[in-house]
Amino acid sequence: MALQSVYYDTLLPEDVISSMEKDLEIFDDNLEDSRVGGGDGGVVEENIRDAKNTWIPDTHWSAGFIWHYVLKANRENFLYDIENVQGSTMQYTVYGEGQFYNWHQDLGISGLYKPNVLPGQCDPQSNAQDFINRNTEMIRKLSFSLQLSDGDDYEGGQFQLLDETGKIYTAPKKRGTLILFDARASHRVRKVKNGTRKSIVGWIVGPRWK
Repeated sequence: MALQSVYYDTLLPEDVISSMEKDLEIFDDNLEDSRVGGGDGGVVEENIRDAKNTWIPDTHWSAGFIWHYVLKANRENFLYDIENVQGSTMQYTVYGEGQFYNWHQDLGISGLYKPNVLPGQCDPQSNAQDFINRNTEMIRKLSFSLQLSDGDDYEGGQFQLLDETGKIYTAPKKRGTLILFDARASHRVRKVKNGTRKSIVGWIVGPRWK
């Protein structure tokens, strides 16, 4: 499924995804409470994000596998000027019963810039993005989420996005579904009612918008 801001690929090989999920269990001992506001520099805000995560280096074989599909999706749908995965790492994320991530955007450092808004100016977030576009060489352009868990392994936990028209899309829960979307698109993970939801997420950067 391809739209202007959302792309789904549900055809990734099941056997490879199953091997990836098992292989990533070596990172389970490194899982920590997820933060908001910038990786290790962020803060734990369980009313916004309640999950566990750790980081996977891009030297892990899964990174090259995912990058192949990121390039394919970008070529078929977005045609953005992109360079690499931000920080040379991906995030291995685990949601257990009762955990979730509320609506948010992956705009990177824009969330750290809080402009003063004068009467008649546009909203602060737009000003923040304008500031980044003028002053940052590399910015987040695309985000991805790869579904590791089988959809039957948990209840709830739907990954949802708002497209540019304000319509909500619920991504397939099929194991191996790759969701690629514009980093400016709002998205969330709904509360897991039971079971465990595992995924790999990351951010693709490129030269600032012109």
